[in-house]
Amino acid sequence: MDHRKKALLLGDYTHPDWHPLQGVDAEISRIFHDIMTVQCSENRNMLLQENITGFDVCISYMDDWKGKVSPQQTAGLLSYVSNGGGLVILHNGISLQNRYELKQMIGAKFLQHPPYAPLEFTVTAESHPVTEGITGFTLEEEPYQFEFGSFSETKVLLEYQSEEGPKPAVWAHRYGLGRIVYLMPGHHVPTFAHETYRKLIFQAGKWAARYV
Repeated sequence: MDHRKKALLLGDYTHPDWHPLQGVDAEISRIFHDIMTVQCSENRNMLLQENITGFDVCISYMDDWKGKVSPQQTAGLLSYVSNGGGLVILHNGISLQNRYELKQMIGAKFLQHPPYAPLEFTVTAESHPVTEGITGFTLEEEPYQFEFGSFSETKVLLEYQSEEGPKPAVWAHRYGLGRIVYLMPGHHVPTFAHETYRKLIFQAGKWAARYV
């Protein structure tokens, strides 16, 4: 019997706006292979309460900036996380923010990004389980910029350097009984081949799924 925990990876295969799930799905599956099985899907109905409750963590790589998940799907994800489920959001997966309820749960919203460029990432919370043992690294990425909610109680774990100073890149917090991590890098498949970033994703998933 397979005693690994279960992860749900949601993204877009057929009609992504900018970031297809193809290729990323294989990398995420390999990252978590030893501790979790990963079911990959673009079916938004997997967010319904009756479907999502069988998973230990949901990973969003959804790339739908023009649309919204339905009220029923929104309720399913909110209930799942608040009752103890884990949510890991990668790069464009923050497009969930198109539902204001989910934007509040995530703790921040995407505003814009300057051109793709080499970015230097620095750990700001070395003692957190997500960033434990992680050192600074450089990645060519889209430098997403965010606005944090006035009522959010999140902890920034990683920053990147910009011309305007440091900007948040990774944050984590609890929501009800659940755990949420957002990781900014993830524009394309080569990002997921970077060893330090793979470790960061792995530890984010472990924390969200309550391995630690």
